[in-house]
Amino acid sequence: MYSLLIVAAALYGAVAGVLVPRARYRLAVEPEEEWRDAGPCGHAVGRWVGPARCAVCGGRYGPGALWPAVVTAVVCGGLAMAVGARPELAVWLVVAPVCVVLAVVDWSVRRLPDVLTAPLAVGAAGLLGVAALIPGAAGSWPRALLGGLVLGGGYLVLHLLHPAGLGFGDVKLAVGLGCVLGWYGWWVLALGAFAGLLLGSVYGAGVLLVRRAAVMPLGPFMIAGAWLGVLGGAYWTG
Repeated sequence: MYSLLIVAAALYGAVAGVLVPRARYRLAVEPEEEWRDAGPCGHAVGRWVGPARCAVCGGRYGPGALWPAVVTAVVCGGLAMAVGARPELAVWLVVAPVCVVLAVVDWSVRRLPDVLTAPLAVGAAGLLGVAALIPGAAGSWPRALLGGLVLGGGYLVLHLLHPAGLGFGDVKLAVGLGCVLGWYGWWVLALGAFAGLLLGSVYGAGVLLVRRAAVMPLGPFMIAGAWLGVLGGAYWTG
C-alpha cells in the first residue's frame, strides 16, 4: 500500500508536470506586460494548463515538458514517501505543481506572479484547515497560520532593508510557504527558511565567482528549502 501510494503520487506529479509548460509560457513576462495569450505563430494559446505546443500548427512556443514532469514527479513522490497516507499529503500534492510553476517563472523572468502567490497562500491555509479536521493529521492548523505570518513578516523586513536584493513577490511567496512549513512545527519552519536562504546564497556565491555579477531569483531556492523542510518535518512526526 505504501509503495503504491508513492508510485501514484509520482505519476500524478509527472502528469501535473506535463501541464506546467503552458502556464510557464503565459506567465513568464516582464512586470509591465500582459500575460501571453498567443504563441509566436499568432494562434491563441488557449487554456492555462497543457504542453507548450500550438494546437493549430503544432509549433512549440516554450520549453518541453520532460524536465517539469521529472521534477514534479520527484517532488510528489518524495512527499508521499515522507508523509505517507496522512491527510496533509493531499494538500502538499495540490501545492507542489503551483510551486513548480512559480519556480520556473521566477527562474525565467525574475518574477513571482500575484496570480499564483496569493492563491498559494490562501489555498494552503484553507486546505490545511480542512486536513486538520480529518483523523490522522500530524500538524497544527493554528501554527500553520502563524507560520505564514512569521515567515512573511521576516521576509518583509528583509525586503524593507534591501528591496533591490529581495522583491515583494518573495514576501508574498513566503506567506504561503510559511503556512506549509509551520504545519509541522517551528523547527521545521526554521529549517525550511534557512535551507532556502542557504541554497540561494551558495548559488549566488557561485555565480559571483564565475560571472562577477549576480541577478538571481530567490523563489526557486525558497521553494526547494520549503520542500526539504516538509520532508524533514514529515519524517520526524511519522
